[in-house]
Amino acid sequence: MVVEDETSLADLVAAYLERDGFEVTVTGDGSDAVDLARQVDPDVVVLDLGLPNLDGVEVCRRLRIFSDAYVVMLTARAEEVDTLIGLSVGADDYMTKPFSPRELMARIQAMLRRPRTGAARSAEPVTATQSRVFGDLAIDVVGREVAVGGVPVALTRTEFDVLAALARDPGVVLTRAQLIEAVWGPTWIGDEHLVDVHVGHLRRKLGDDAVEGRYVRTVRGVGYRMGSGS
Repeated sequence: MVVEDETSLADLVAAYLERDGFEVTVTGDGSDAVDLARQVDPDVVVLDLGLPNLDGVEVCRRLRIFSDAYVVMLTARAEEVDTLIGLSVGADDYMTKPFSPRELMARIQAMLRRPRTGAARSAEPVTATQSRVFGDLAIDVVGREVAVGGVPVALTRTEFDVLAALARDPGVVLTRAQLIEAVWGPTWIGDEHLVDVHVGHLRRKLGDDAVEGRYVRTVRGVGYRMGSGS
C-alpha cells in the first residue's frame, strides 16, 4: 500500500513496486488508508508523514492496532524529531525526501525476507534452544513472543528481531552494523543510528533503561549486548 498525497510520487513508487511483482493499492488520504488497510491486509505500507485528515503518525498508530505490516515512513522534513515520532508508533524504517525509488525497493525486499509476526510457529514444545531467559525476561524465539515477569510484552517485528539478534549470543557485543545486517539485511542502506531508536523503544517496553541495562546493555563505543536480567 502506498499512502502519499503527492500524486506523481505515489505513481512513481507504485510503478516500481508493480515492476517488482507487487499488487499495489494507492491512496492520498490518511483516513482512507486505515480503512483500505483493513480491507487489503498489506504486507508493506509506504506511508507519507504529511497527509490530509490524518497524518502519517496517527495512521501508523491506528494500523498497529490490527496490522503487522512493515511500515516505511516518508518525510519531507529531515528534523530528527519527526523520525523519532514516526518510529515510536511502530514504523520499521524511514526515508527522507527526495529519495531513490531503487533504494526504497531494496529496503522493502530486505524487510520481506524477515518472517511476519507469528510466522514459523512450531508444533513442538519450546525447548531451551528456542527459548531465552534473562531474569524476568523470557523470549520465545520460535513463537516470537516476549514476556517480562510473566506479562506479555507487545513488540513490533523489528523490535523483536533486534532483541532476538542480541539474545542469540548473549555474551557477544554486536555493533550497529552487525545488528543492521542481522535484522535489516546486508543490502540495507541508511543511517545505522536507526538501531539506537529501536533499542530505545525496546528498553521502554521492557521496563529497562540505558543506565541500568538489565536486559539490553550499551557497550560504549562498540554497540549492544544482552544484560543478565538482574
